[in-house]
Amino acid sequence: MKIPVFDLERYFAKYEFSTKYLLSCSDCQTMSMHELAAMASEAARPLWDGLELGYTETMGHPLLRQAIADLYPGLAADNTLIAAPEEGVFLLMNTLLKAGDHVVCISPAYQSLHEVARAIGCGVSDWVLDEQNGWAPDLADLEKLLRPETRLVVINFPHNPSGAVVSQDFLDSLYALLDARGIYLLSDEMYRFLYHDQVQPPNPACGDYHRAVTLGGLSKAFGLPGLRLGWLATQDMDLLEEMSRFKDYTTICHSAPSEILGIIALENREAILDRQTRLIRKNRRVLEAFLKEHDARIRCVLPKGGSMCFPRLTFTDSAQAFCENLVRDTGVMLVPSTMFRFGDHHVRIGIGRRDFPKVLEVFSSYLAAVV
Repeated sequence: MKIPVFDLERYFAKYEFSTKYLLSCSDCQTMSMHELAAMASEAARPLWDGLELGYTETMGHPLLRQAIADLYPGLAADNTLIAAPEEGVFLLMNTLLKAGDHVVCISPAYQSLHEVARAIGCGVSDWVLDEQNGWAPDLADLEKLLRPETRLVVINFPHNPSGAVVSQDFLDSLYALLDARGIYLLSDEMYRFLYHDQVQPPNPACGDYHRAVTLGGLSKAFGLPGLRLGWLATQDMDLLEEMSRFKDYTTICHSAPSEILGIIALENREAILDRQTRLIRKNRRVLEAFLKEHDARIRCVLPKGGSMCFPRLTFTDSAQAFCENLVRDTGVMLVPSTMFRFGDHHVRIGIGRRDFPKVLEVFSSYLAAVV
């Protein structure tokens, strides 16, 4: 398989650990290993203290799989497979797809959600979200893109990079449309728990649609990307078994320490997610004040979920050139929309970190001085 350079990840590789300020992170505020381990229950503590660094089960630790299954009403531990989040995309697409199949992917999107399929030899169509309509997806647009050979549709809500969300009614209509054509669904739900104001967030796709595969993990909402811990959940047991066999060619099994720390994190999910949600809501208020101050320079659909937004820069013809000048002059890394292969007019702003107000102030001063 030959696959293109992963633009966004190469951009982060260039700046993430060398520049002073990060304003485009997609994850939430992290915690130390000591802090997380200290949250262990009496049942989980011996798992950590007595951990041996041997191989682990390919499907994942049974207690971890059960903790994940508890997130999905109607599913059992046997409906889950542990994998690094990026690995999960690779496993599903290499198992489900073949050259000549057709895939429809939400756009803009994290690059692997469409490029892995394209590298397999699939045709890929962009289901473009409508900025003028709050980055909302349109099912009529999707229906026009479907073909007889369409095998998979890929969605991601809350959405990276816009922060858009969808309703349960929308998802129900989507499932009906796909089910009538026998099409599978990959639902990237890495930001599932981060709904800002929605009283009743939609159900996870894997519980409501029998051809859905949900991608979840601890990197984003939980703020634990260093664990590299994610999972796939689906009702399709045959597909799950095929993906587990393909995993023999990727990681074989997951990291033993990460699995136990994952169990501890999921035991304490309410406390961890409450802390992240409160921080995001606080930072969103700071974001709103910033956007009001710079409304002549930046136009933004406020995020309704997730830990980021995707504003349009109205003062430049090249967001990428501006971002390169910004990081050179101030040490603030801001990701341009070219890293999503979505034009050159937007940037991704992350609102999940504790230092967001401080970094945004540096950015604000720069805008006032040079624009």
